Amino acid sequence: MEKNSTENAYVKEGKRVAAERISKLNAGEIFVFGSNKGGAHGGGAAYFAFKQFGAVWGEGEGLFGQSYALPTMEGRKSMAEAVGRFIDFARQHTEYTFLVTAVGCGIAGYSPAEVAPLFAEATSLENVYLPEVFWKYL
Repeated sequence: MEKNSTENAYVKEGKRVAAERISKLNAGEIFVFGSNKGGAHGGGAAYFAFKQFGAVWGEGEGLFGQSYALPTMEGRKSMAEAVGRFIDFARQHTEYTFLVTAVGCGIAGYSPAEVAPLFAEATSLENVYLPEVFWKYL
């Protein structure tokens, strides 16, 4: 681990890695979780984001509190478009550190091999930390 690591994010072999388990956030950290377009945050990381980090019921995409909802349930093409919007947002908001969970790999049913390549463009953003499992495919 390198000098600027926190309990939620670290650099390993030059790769910015989000911790697998995040229970609290530091100032400026944003929990990026998989959602659905309707913003029904009823399970998994979405429910945790709703209960702990300011996700808003009924809002399925975007920044709310210390969370960023990323819709993953409406098909791979729709998810790819949402990831593109997220990357653009992260690029414009360098004041935040985005901690991406393994979005799409739970209830949505995709494998890390299917989802990780959608984040290829994010690998150059110093404020985006990806799950270690994604880095295996990037």
